[in-house]
Amino acid sequence: MSYQAGAALQAAIYQRLRSDAALTNLVGDAIFDAMPVDSPSGVFVALGPEEVRDASDATARGSRHDFIISVMSGNDPGAGFAMVKAAAAAVSDALEQGGLVLTRGHLAGLWFLRASARRMKNGAARQVDLTFRARIDLN
Repeated sequence: MSYQAGAALQAAIYQRLRSDAALTNLVGDAIFDAMPVDSPSGVFVALGPEEVRDASDATARGSRHDFIISVMSGNDPGAGFAMVKAAAAAVSDALEQGGLVLTRGHLAGLWFLRASARRMKNGAARQVDLTFRARIDLN
């Protein structure tokens, strides 16, 4: 088991999202690799938690990365789910294009696992958490 490709995967995902025209048309440059301290206005995207497990087999070392990307609305009054869900769909489309190149390891596959949509505690903001799985070969 190794966490060698964790930073490379995060960088490739972040770059893909920042360069995706459909997503940036919806959220502009509000794409973060960490949650912002202050919630921005409008819809924004943040890379979230990641869980990594060994995925080595008899032929190669590897890792399985389950990670969450959150799409949220700021605390704007009247913000609904429509824009958040549209941005979440754009995130999914961007990652499912394929062709992510890592600086360490090789991305063998990337899959959408699930999504969860909810109102935040304050009742005004909305959030969609998208969970993906990446399989990385390390040899």
